Amino acid sequence: MDKGRLEAFSDGVLAIIITIMVLEMKAPQKPDLASLLPVVPILLSYVLSYVHLGIYWNNHHHLFQATEHVDGRVLWANLHLLFWLSLIPFVTAWMGVNRFASLPVALYGIILLLTGMAYYVLTRALISLHGSDSIIAIAVGRDFKGVGSVLIYLVAVPLAFVHPAISCALYVLVAVIWLVPDRRIEKRLAR
Repeated sequence: MDKGRLEAFSDGVLAIIITIMVLEMKAPQKPDLASLLPVVPILLSYVLSYVHLGIYWNNHHHLFQATEHVDGRVLWANLHLLFWLSLIPFVTAWMGVNRFASLPVALYGIILLLTGMAYYVLTRALISLHGSDSIIAIAVGRDFKGVGSVLIYLVAVPLAFVHPAISCALYVLVAVIWLVPDRRIEKRLAR
């Protein structure tokens, strides 16, 4: 099957997810700086989620640049990923409104963990479809960043009940790790 519809659908879903997130933010009723203070946690949670969504969009784009075709297994794996991504606006809003309380921060981490696992499943489905000698398989390799991110989330979730700020710092750490450009696929495509 052609990959174009999957890419277009995924781009549309991610655009809607980001739109929902920004629409959840309510502007203060007063025109002074003091009225912005209560919405700072909401803004911070939005920024963190926006960066994570941007990272997924970017990596999804690169992944499908190296993809020749898709099958039903890849379509379902992609829908699985989009499902977990679609929950990010909910946990983002809950975490921000509750000023980074333990349970919302832990649930945010669980959603990030399940999203990371879903992305891993998608890459494995693509590798299985294209073969172990494909551009995707060679570029992804052992996927230290992906596996490392999932491990960090596994540590961060229970830490939310000890100190939510530590968990949030770990979520930021994962984002920073992925913000460093991952050129594995680009290098393979250039060859």
